[in-house]
Amino acid sequence: MRIQYIIDTLERLAPPRLQDEWDNSGLQVGFPESEVRRILVCLDVTEAIVDEAIAKKCELIVSHHPLIFKALRQVSDATYQQRCVVKALAAGVSIYSAHTSLDNAPGGVNHTIAGRLGLRDLRWLQAREDGTGGAGLVGELPQALRDVDFLARVKEVFGVQCLRHSALDGREIRRVALCGGAGAFLLRDAIRAGADCFLSGEFHYHDYFENGGVLLGELGHYQSEQYTQDLLQEYLTGNCPGLEVIRTALDTNPICND
Repeated sequence: MRIQYIIDTLERLAPPRLQDEWDNSGLQVGFPESEVRRILVCLDVTEAIVDEAIAKKCELIVSHHPLIFKALRQVSDATYQQRCVVKALAAGVSIYSAHTSLDNAPGGVNHTIAGRLGLRDLRWLQAREDGTGGAGLVGELPQALRDVDFLARVKEVFGVQCLRHSALDGREIRRVALCGGAGAFLLRDAIRAGADCFLSGEFHYHDYFENGGVLLGELGHYQSEQYTQDLLQEYLTGNCPGLEVIRTALDTNPICND
């Protein structure tokens, strides 16, 4: 199967027009006419990921986070991005990334998070003018939970050992806002939406002072988006018959919580 066919398939789920203007979703390394039989899906592209793709005879890596955000000044061994590009090209491995195009898409990253939490009546925190997508989501739990019980459930669902959060006061949590990854830019929208809690991968220090009474829960960037790998694997398996789609066996989270 040609890479271009796979790209066309992915971009029906995550259209490039939905990505943020600063982003670099799309084909990172390789050639659209190359043939692919096996795909490795991952969250981040690292040298270990490229090695894994080579070892498992995968001709294409599909990641959430782009390997290349800014133009490379050279292609050498000065940075891990450059080393990944050189290694991938030498082994005939292509790389495609669906980042904010997948964050902002219906059925994308944030809908996956909401599904894990069982949220209903979902709506965008920031809807696009054309109504085709948006940033962040807010929805309702089927049944209200005390704040401490809700955070315990979040820790269990996402396998989070250390969940940073604002002060608990015994409130009931029913309306939940969320954004995978770095979602602090949506805090004002979560407050306006009347959220009881706002979950994201990262917040800034001063957000905890200016949270408008909303309980903040900080999962960690990797932890909040980890199920994107399952989303990509399931989507590609269902829409690219004949291809083998493998989820990486590596944890690429660069942050340790001891």
